[in-house]
Amino acid sequence: MDAQIVLGILAAAGAVSIFLFALKGLLDQVPDVIRSWRRIVVEVRRPDSDHGPEQEDHRSVDGS
Repeated sequence: MDAQIVLGILAAAGAVSIFLFALKGLLDQVPDVIRSWRRIVVEVRRPDSDHGPEQEDHRSVDGS
């Protein structure tokens, strides 16, 4: 009976450890995601940005 309690405690501690490791990895990426998002917003808001909506080319396919 005591062995089952010890194994249960070790299993729970292992599960918590894995969860915390995965959470730390996810949280380490947040600053880079925020930086990238801010660069995207700044680039889209620039008036001379060529990343806006594409202008349509009204020429026909055969060149006439």
